[in-house]
Amino acid sequence: MRRIFIVLVFGSLCLSGIAQAPADTVQVVTPGRTNDPAQEQKPYVIMISADGFRHDLAEKCHATTLLMLASTGVRTPAMKPSYPSVTFPNHYTLATGLYPSHHGLVDNTFYDTELGEGYTIGKQKAVTDPRFYGGIPIWVLAEQQKMLSASFFWVGTEAPVDGVSPTYWYHFNNKISLDTRLKAVHDWLTLPEEQRPHLILFYVSDVDHAEHFFGPDSRETEEAVHTVDGCIARLVRMVDSLKLPVNYVFVSDHGMAAVDTLHPIMPPEIDTAKFRIAFGGTMIHLYAKDRQAVASTYEALKRSADGYDVYLPDQTPARWHYTSTDDSYHRIGDILLVAHHPRIFVNSSRILKGEHGYDNALPDMGATFYAWGPAFRPGAKLPEFENVNVYPLVAHLLGLTISQPVDGSFKMWKAALTENH
Repeated sequence: MRRIFIVLVFGSLCLSGIAQAPADTVQVVTPGRTNDPAQEQKPYVIMISADGFRHDLAEKCHATTLLMLASTGVRTPAMKPSYPSVTFPNHYTLATGLYPSHHGLVDNTFYDTELGEGYTIGKQKAVTDPRFYGGIPIWVLAEQQKMLSASFFWVGTEAPVDGVSPTYWYHFNNKISLDTRLKAVHDWLTLPEEQRPHLILFYVSDVDHAEHFFGPDSRETEEAVHTVDGCIARLVRMVDSLKLPVNYVFVSDHGMAAVDTLHPIMPPEIDTAKFRIAFGGTMIHLYAKDRQAVASTYEALKRSADGYDVYLPDQTPARWHYTSTDDSYHRIGDILLVAHHPRIFVNSSRILKGEHGYDNALPDMGATFYAWGPAFRPGAKLPEFENVNVYPLVAHLLGLTISQPVDGSFKMWKAALTENH
């Protein structure tokens, strides 16, 4: 048996550093586009993602701006992320209304047997390859219907999905300051109407980073929450000064749990002549090079498993939407090793203090959803819902027609919107 030798990928941590174009801080503009005159009359949506912003952090850390804004619109006690509760699959679910098994980003790291290539969030070639991205993300839907869009970092916007990129976008580079990002939003919203984006995607990673390195209950995490809260306060003041009809949707991709740092799980020995391995802190995918090795390897792993479950794809809980039947792109491993909360797989001496990717029913995985603006009923409260439902909401707010079936539904939003919306 050959021991696995792999690079440890801790969820969205790689979003902040590895998967970015070197020293790229220049806006990319797709030439030759303008809004259709009918689209110029539509309201605007700014969709903000605060990575790892667990459902309880605003109250716990006294995020006064976010709590005030949420009270003027719609909120839920928690939004349920899709499984696995990691960054890339859930950002792309928020953008497409599809479960990860249906849009193709089944994990932060996976292998596509038909393409014969792996996807890793730290691999720029993969991140920018449109073959890995299914569905019709909201910016593609907008552009196809002659409405301009802009993105300051969102999973999928660096790849021309269906041959379409946002009109204005940036390669991910976390060294770009929040002030620079806010200025870009101002500049977009002060363009002439025919050039002005009506959909703006905006991403911040501070909270996720603090939780990973210091834990979700740390002083550093509280400070990161205040950084995000201050950023939102500046954004809203700036946009308010422009007197535009803007609706805001504030989301996170997942929550965060404190890790059992005293009992890490060392990955089992796997014969790399028979399996490819895609590693994550909470889930490991094994892809068979030799199909005849699946049954015996599965049984051996089941017998020796300590601190994790071993699944064949048809055995995963139906509520995860993560079986071989769900797997539209055949990217889920032939064997899955799933860590028990709060333990994690490690293959180095360093253990982070916070992690996600666990069962999406776990309360600590719960994400945040707030929305405010002229379309939203003040003080409306919704029960917990799945994040696949955000896409139909944003499409409705922009007056876009959804052009292919999605897993989410608009029905739940009717009670949360004002009569004119």
